[in-house]
Amino acid sequence: MHPDTDLRPLFSARYGQPTAFPLPDTNEVLHSLLEHRSVRAFRPDPLAPGLLETLVAAAQSASSSSNLQVWSLVAVQDPARKARLAEYCGNQAHVAACPLFLAWLADLSRLERVARRLDQPSAALDTLEMGLVGVIDAALAAQNAVVAAESLGLGTVYIGGLRNRVPEVARELELPPHVFPVFGLCVGYPDSAKLPRVKPRLPQTTVLHRERYRVDEAGEAAAIADYDHTMSAFYRGAGIRAEGWTPHSANRVKGPESLSGRDKLADFFRGQGFPLK
Repeated sequence: MHPDTDLRPLFSARYGQPTAFPLPDTNEVLHSLLEHRSVRAFRPDPLAPGLLETLVAAAQSASSSSNLQVWSLVAVQDPARKARLAEYCGNQAHVAACPLFLAWLADLSRLERVARRLDQPSAALDTLEMGLVGVIDAALAAQNAVVAAESLGLGTVYIGGLRNRVPEVARELELPPHVFPVFGLCVGYPDSAKLPRVKPRLPQTTVLHRERYRVDEAGEAAAIADYDHTMSAFYRGAGIRAEGWTPHSANRVKGPESLSGRDKLADFFRGQGFPLK
């Protein structure tokens, strides 16, 4: 049990407002999950010996569809390689600065090799289902690693920008066919002087449906308007843009040009041996 057994302050931070519904007492796991924040400022210290392997063990403890385990990761610590990956990820300085960068991969190539060694076909690897399984397995594994990292005093931030320039990333990491970079993850000891606040999330009323998917558009609009105010205040407090969630998100989906090159992923998928039939 965590010394502070009251979940309400954690819920208030996560949603930017007090919570009315009843809550259980907290514990170490809930406390760690609810205090999650993306860390982009790291101390230069390398990870202690054995931590990388511990994170991998936590990742491999995640659920895997049919135990196929169709994911892999590349651990990058070389400064020059991290610098190149930082450029490919949209010039994100924390990619170069973090002591450990993990590239999480949907990896169907291992099963292709397994089938080939048995002299068996592997046509199912060409389906959308198997591509999805690879992405889902990689995401589940990575989130396990994030929870483990935070329990050990490490900070992390996901890097979707790894998909901005996937041909260059694939060449840099020497990815074979049937392997796709899903996202990156910066890992390191947080710089305590630059630790960000917990970022509020959408109200539960906008994401939680009971029994069936039903949307009260007026209620949703009101809840999101309140959330826009919460996020504007959050950003002002952080000394950055005071934009609400609505304009930020609408601009993000306005058109292919807003996807930082990721609108071309389908072509790369096919070229990398993912026909997705």
